[in-house]
Amino acid sequence: MTSLSVAQSLSQRLAGIAEVECVIADMNGIPRGKVINAQAYAQGRRVQMAHGVLVQCLTGEYPDPRYYGYDDSDFILRTVPGQLHVTPWTASPRALALCEALEVDGAPSRLSSRSMLQRVVERYQARGWSPKVATEIEFYVFEHNPDVLQPFRPPLGLDGRREVGNQAFALGSVTGLQPFFAELKAGMAAVGIPCEAVMHEMGLSQYEVNFIHDDPLLIADQTFLFKYLLHEIALKHGLIAVCMAKPLSRMPGSSMHIHQSVVDQAGQNIFTDATSQEATSLFRHYIGGLQAGLGDLILLMAPNINSYQRYCHTYASPNNLCWSQDNRRTGLRVPFSEPDARRVENRVPGADANPYLALAATLGAGLYGIERQLQPDLPAQGEFEVPDDLRLSCTLHRAIRRLQVSEVARAMFTEEFIEGYLACKRLELDSFMDEISPWERRYLGSQV
Repeated sequence: MTSLSVAQSLSQRLAGIAEVECVIADMNGIPRGKVINAQAYAQGRRVQMAHGVLVQCLTGEYPDPRYYGYDDSDFILRTVPGQLHVTPWTASPRALALCEALEVDGAPSRLSSRSMLQRVVERYQARGWSPKVATEIEFYVFEHNPDVLQPFRPPLGLDGRREVGNQAFALGSVTGLQPFFAELKAGMAAVGIPCEAVMHEMGLSQYEVNFIHDDPLLIADQTFLFKYLLHEIALKHGLIAVCMAKPLSRMPGSSMHIHQSVVDQAGQNIFTDATSQEATSLFRHYIGGLQAGLGDLILLMAPNINSYQRYCHTYASPNNLCWSQDNRRTGLRVPFSEPDARRVENRVPGADANPYLALAATLGAGLYGIERQLQPDLPAQGEFEVPDDLRLSCTLHRAIRRLQVSEVARAMFTEEFIEGYLACKRLELDSFMDEISPWERRYLGSQV
């Protein structure tokens, strides 16, 4: 198709649309981008942004320019094929273009989280393999909370009441917010996200959405877009959707479990022997890699100070890298399945993680184990003791230190990305340490 016919096709598709949101994920998985004229987009206008945007902190600050270039030059936003969508939730017709970050020479940006996942996937492809993943993301739905010093509260349902207690898998709690969930599912359909299931989780006004197994880049794109539209649609309904890892004390945290398997060029699951239907050595090496590597990469799956609060509720959020056959107390679970669907569920990442980085971490660690033929320990059963080397870092300070010296991180990702990510996390940690919390005022203000 010629460039003229492409522009005509885009113009027809964008008829009645005034603007296009060109969106990428920064290192934290926060949507960043530009809103441009729809016709200019259809005519192929090049969209550019400064490299510093990719390493912008949660606080809005930027690390030292040495981490993204003292000239802060531009990178190019190119729409990911198949990821131009009309957004039905906006007040006026608008389109959304999910983009990838490219350098001006066309190479993937070395500071882009999406590019880091792409690098890992390409290492599998070089072996003739295709990883398949699915995410399960949990979130809370609360009423508006303009006072950040006050705890979140569940919203009023259609019956005029607030939810009380834990209502895991209660269908009535979901239908209490039926208008919101109806538009959420419609929004997912509009941007091409298949929804396998929606359910009420264990927490107060906590829910989970399950995605269908597919290509890692596609699933990361869908998970990123889902979090974006989740927030937008919640606001439209007078609600706030919260993907913090631990938004309420004495309640379960919110996870982003990742199911993962690998198939060869014939579509055969490499974790299962085609003849015996038993687990292969590759499956054992993969788990060995997860156990050896994910501790170093915890900062990519638990990126914020609040992330480590989630691990206090150890049943729902295991803080270990033990593995098991269908035991939810372990961080790595092999769910019951047919042999051709053999997979590993990584239960460590939080809902606050950047999906591109969480997927890159787990797939990268698994491949690291295969490349080095690492062996896992014995599967955990029932009540078990966690060996010291399989305990996760439970502070942001320790997670930063582990990533800084990690061999697996340097093997899988670019030096520029790791250094920029660490600089971003250190700056956020410094900002947090400069705050005095209500707990400190409550217990220390008049007693010490």
